[in-house]
Amino acid sequence: MVRVYDGMGDERRDRGSMTVLVMLVSLAVCAAVTSAIVPVLVQVVERQRAQQAADAAALAGVSGGRAASASLAAANDGVLVSWSRDGRAVTVTVAVDGQRATARATDAP
Repeated sequence: MVRVYDGMGDERRDRGSMTVLVMLVSLAVCAAVTSAIVPVLVQVVERQRAQQAADAAALAGVSGGRAASASLAAANDGVLVSWSRDGRAVTVTVAVDGQRATARATDAP
């Protein structure tokens, strides 16, 4: 049997191997980026939950006082850390899952 050289050599057998390598490297990069971003996103969500609880507690505190603020903070899985009234304005600080947020509300126009 006579072999004819077609200029391709062993390149035919290696065809597509670079695609597999690029896909594996891409998968590794995506996994690394995802594991770096997830903790940051979790912290952002927890901060938002704390801010929502503080906003709701401040609004409740305007008409219902400290007890209403504490009740609404607890309903949002939070703890009322501080509460103060200055005239018609109420300022509260609420902690949710280790995140603290402060909000101010008033019944003034």
